Amino acid sequence: MDRLQPEFKDEIRRIVGDENLKDEEAIATIDHGVAPENLGAGAVVFPRTTDEVAAVVKCCLANGISLVTHGGRTGLVGGAMSRPGELVLSTVRLNRILDISPIERVAVVEAGVTLQALQVAAAEHRLETGIDLPSRGSATIGGMASTNAGGIAAFRFGVMRHRILGLEAVLADGSIYSDLTRVVKNAAGYDLKHLFVGAEGTLGIITRIAVKLEPQPFATATVLFGLPSVDAALETVRRGLDAEYGQLRAAEAIWNTYFRLTSGHHRWSVSDYNAEHPVNLLVSLSGAEEGALQSELGRIYEDVIEDHPDASAVIASSGAQEMDLWRLREDTDLIYRKHPSAPSYDVSVPLSQVGSYLNRCLADLRGLDATFDPYVFGHLADGNLHIVLNAAGSDIAGEKAKAIEKVLYRDIVTIGGSFSAEHGIGTKRVGSLSATSNPVKLALMHRVKDTLDASAILNPGKVLPRQPTLRRRVHATR
Repeated sequence: MDRLQPEFKDEIRRIVGDENLKDEEAIATIDHGVAPENLGAGAVVFPRTTDEVAAVVKCCLANGISLVTHGGRTGLVGGAMSRPGELVLSTVRLNRILDISPIERVAVVEAGVTLQALQVAAAEHRLETGIDLPSRGSATIGGMASTNAGGIAAFRFGVMRHRILGLEAVLADGSIYSDLTRVVKNAAGYDLKHLFVGAEGTLGIITRIAVKLEPQPFATATVLFGLPSVDAALETVRRGLDAEYGQLRAAEAIWNTYFRLTSGHHRWSVSDYNAEHPVNLLVSLSGAEEGALQSELGRIYEDVIEDHPDASAVIASSGAQEMDLWRLREDTDLIYRKHPSAPSYDVSVPLSQVGSYLNRCLADLRGLDATFDPYVFGHLADGNLHIVLNAAGSDIAGEKAKAIEKVLYRDIVTIGGSFSAEHGIGTKRVGSLSATSNPVKLALMHRVKDTLDASAILNPGKVLPRQPTLRRRVHATR
């Protein structure tokens, strides 16, 4: 197996300092995140500045070493996996919030700043990030940009691509692309920042980002609805969008199998709430006054009951109760504790197709295996569904795994959806991208990769198929 040479590691240490390159036994002190393979390279460098990142990249290029960039290691598609002979570059020390302007409603941050850290800092100015994820405590802004993360508020504020005004990135040759624009209106030529957003570190290493912020609401209110169908849930979402008071802040659907898991684990129950509804829907409104928001949720419930007399609802009457309701949606770790490495899928479906898509897929999955009863939850206001199998990853491989993907992705492009809504491609979805994408799109992606990273040193094998290593290319030219 390839190992990094001592001479190369000495060069890296001279750039970042001895204590900021960890290898061999020291790797055991680092949290590998969702997959042990993330630290497969066996060496991690921790630069502190953009210039140090650039120097590390130049050193890797000169020595034929591939680089895998790490943020919070929360990705679910293998985008952070590394192999012996590669070097992991962690952004954990690039963790400074450089500026927050309450007038501009803009923050400039380094890539390693966590979402939660930015949320806390922005809240001091009555601002918020306009994007939220359950992994907020570990997910980094740079990682979220690299994967074009979506989250709970995407239907209202957009995904990361819409939150980023400008960014700085180190290219594969060590040069620094810097465009930290802080304004919304910018028609000055090609908007090249979008090359790096969603590229998962394959085109450049993001180091700084200008993020658009939003005014923080004075109050929120949350209700959990128990509903008979997807159509009823979509009708309720529309009522939230049309609220007479307040604005829809979130609409998170929890199908029955997942709801039973989380509510059972947390021993959550309310006397007049039927836990056996096919679909449970968390609706959150934001506005100026909590009491008025709760009254609005009560009015919406009255409308729902008129159409669906058997519906249930519970309105949170305190912040603690609101957190209890959100835990029913966000505690996805319960799935993976019960089913280690459970295969998970992340699709976007046009709202008009959500019901028929799920009905077909769930029936076809049961046709493959009668024991399949997937955990389904998602951001119903934008059609993003998360489907996690009730099986350990070790039990799903080979032809069975291919058959499952065929069921879930068969019509996804035809109906106008996407097989990857917010998790990215990584290593696990490379084949799916090739199978579902327009050939011209794939050809253009390869041309962009070849132009920006001709030596293929940046996160090789992610998004696009792995190319010949730089060492082989260098050897071939000698």
